[in-house]
Amino acid sequence: MTNFVLVAGAWLGAWAWDEVAAELRAAGHEVHAPTLSGLAEKQGIPAGQQTHVQDIVDEVERLGLRDVVLVGHSYSGVPVGQAAERLGERLRRVVFVDSNVPADGESFLAGFASDHIRQALDAHGGVWPPLPPAAYEGQDLTAEQIERIVTEGTPHPGATMTEPAVLKRPLGELPATYIKCVRDGRAPLPAVAALLKSERWDLVELDTGHWPMFSRPRELARILQESARGA
Repeated sequence: MTNFVLVAGAWLGAWAWDEVAAELRAAGHEVHAPTLSGLAEKQGIPAGQQTHVQDIVDEVERLGLRDVVLVGHSYSGVPVGQAAERLGERLRRVVFVDSNVPADGESFLAGFASDHIRQALDAHGGVWPPLPPAAYEGQDLTAEQIERIVTEGTPHPGATMTEPAVLKRPLGELPATYIKCVRDGRAPLPAVAALLKSERWDLVELDTGHWPMFSRPRELARILQESARGA
């Protein structure tokens, strides 16, 4: 039995993991999916990037979890990578699902073309609103799945994207799996490509779009279990 802690990306709360969590629990694992501050049922709570890091660490410590496989999707790879470092011996493995990764002293918006996000933050009072339905086309999602993401998603607090990450040691020293969703249409970011050269990092490709917890929950759950066994 493994303790999985699943953290969703921008705009999403714990609800995004419902199908994946059900698959993992059916296989006998314990699953926790904390919603980050400022999102979903925690909308309105002020949050910066370090708030999200602490949200994750607090969840693991509050529950007394050990042998943790910590999973971060998209944006949440940045706070998850920092939280993984702080969990120490509680961590078994960290899994990044088509995500960004933290770099010490750099924000989420550093390292890739993010002018459109900065413009959205400026135009919407410091929050990043959910994308329109057209942005999810070509990502292996049904119309119903897109509708759910758009209607249940909540604006993402901008400070979480502009505050710098804090790391005390190289991220490549952590035992990690990176899941690249190949239908996303983008190559891994340069920071990810560099980390994948580490002997402690594995790359797994998944034939779907950027939101595999919706498009391929069973396959994603299988990869998460295989990652845990390979730790």
